[in-house]
Amino acid sequence: MKKILFISVLILFSGIMSAQAFQKGNLIGTHVIELKLQPGVTQDQFIQFFKSKYGPELEKNTGWKAYLVKGVRGENPNSLGLIYVINSEKDRDRFYNPDGTQSDAGKEMMKKSQGIIDEMSKYATFNTKYTDWIVL
Repeated sequence: MKKILFISVLILFSGIMSAQAFQKGNLIGTHVIELKLQPGVTQDQFIQFFKSKYGPELEKNTGWKAYLVKGVRGENPNSLGLIYVINSEKDRDRFYNPDGTQSDAGKEMMKKSQGIIDEMSKYATFNTKYTDWIVL
């Protein structure tokens, strides 16, 4: 009986722990970063800050997942990029108007995030070129 219970729990957790697949309607934002590191800051320090602080703060304030990635082949080798995974276009549109400007909710989110944005500026500033994709 204990073995059956253990195996059942193991199967349950393996299903929960498996990789998350994209769902129809998800919005995937792909961004190529033009990064300008502050003097004395290494790219590794920026990456560590982004992964440990900025990404989690963004997810807390928006529900979006942000993945920092590095190009290895193609048009942008050795460049950093971002992949945003957002539940839907509607979720993105809560924070951005159709013309790309911030909505009222977007402005409020920026106020909540100002501390982490200020902290990021100690590491680097950056611009991105992006494309938003909808999973079909």
